[in-house]
Amino acid sequence: MCGRIDQSQPIEHYLQQRAWPGLVNASAAEPKFNVAPGTFRPLLHRVDDHYQVDDLHWGYQAAWASGKIPVAINARLEKIGGKYWHPLLKSGRAIVPADGWYEWTGDKGVKQPWHIHRSDHAPLFMAALASFAPAGDNKASAGFTIVTADALGGMVDVHDRRPVVFSAADAALWLDPDLPAEAAEMLAREQALGPETFAWHAVSKAVGNVRNQGAALVAPLAEAAPVRDAAHRN
Repeated sequence: MCGRIDQSQPIEHYLQQRAWPGLVNASAAEPKFNVAPGTFRPLLHRVDDHYQVDDLHWGYQAAWASGKIPVAINARLEKIGGKYWHPLLKSGRAIVPADGWYEWTGDKGVKQPWHIHRSDHAPLFMAALASFAPAGDNKASAGFTIVTADALGGMVDVHDRRPVVFSAADAALWLDPDLPAEAAEMLAREQALGPETFAWHAVSKAVGNVRNQGAALVAPLAEAAPVRDAAHRN
């Protein structure tokens, strides 16, 4: 986790739960049911005294780390206080809004995908770390990564990691530039929504191909309509 997300609603849908003062939506990304790393996706952050939505590359690599440290799509909560992540924890906190994420269980070749979402179907506010500096030759140097923690409760049966997901109020606190890095880390440890908040169901194996899109991808497997696989495989 987390290597595929469902971000299938317009950004306005995710942000309607609360007021985001001075919100500027600079995103041009289209809603997608099947979002993979390496693409540019909308995320919410603070710019001076207002909130802003920008499209950033999913995957981060510090500019100096090219050829030394792989591009990361996730940042482990246990490590975000370390030297590599601390600069972003201090001034690059962001939120990835989404409807859910996907995980796979089973053996290679017969893996079953699952769609994980809030049981009340409210939007997810995933904690992220991002660099908004000019990308230069390395687009991942201006990218984002989703913060993950150990899975708990029944969620462990699906995957041993989960994204750190906040309520809308705690998402706003995570973005507050006056919140010290250490306090932000504690917020992620203590206020992330627990496994009892989530539900999951099996979905079509067509989600395995990132070119496949459409609502059928997130339908419970027994109800899933046929989905044309772009690579003509299951």
